[in-house]
Amino acid sequence: MLKGIYPGSFDPVTFGHLDIIRRSAGLVDELIVGVLNNKAKSPLFSVKERVRMLNEVTKDMPNVRIVPFEGLLVDFARRSGASVVIRGLRAITDFEYELQMAQTNHKMEPEIETIFLTTSLDYSYLSSTTVKEVAAFGGDISQFVPEFVADCMKEKMNLKGECKL
Repeated sequence: MLKGIYPGSFDPVTFGHLDIIRRSAGLVDELIVGVLNNKAKSPLFSVKERVRMLNEVTKDMPNVRIVPFEGLLVDFARRSGASVVIRGLRAITDFEYELQMAQTNHKMEPEIETIFLTTSLDYSYLSSTTVKEVAAFGGDISQFVPEFVADCMKEKMNLKGECKL
């Protein structure tokens, strides 16, 4: 059984992330979407909220499991029994950082391979940061995130007084 991990912060999950999740789920028997709890960042959504959103938008994908994690990705992969890490690339600017991380991970755990998937052209410009910026200024984010996620963003940003949606 081939098990893969697609790690990220998913703050929030976008159609670009879902593109990579769907395509990755077709390559492995089980895909674990690892939701990183990065204590160095100040995310809009808690890990619990991000896991909830991902569970909702991937509920039609039977071989996808959403799991929060913190610490080193290779440790998480080892604990999960995964042998493949999947990373999405939007542009050449992503490649240098992702290559460095893949090489570091391979040095620390040679049994874990990294596979890069290029994001579909429809989403190559899209990032969670961009979605949050558009939402903060009251823009329509329905073309960037699933409706459930857009509703969660509206609620969260209205509570924080960060937008007028």
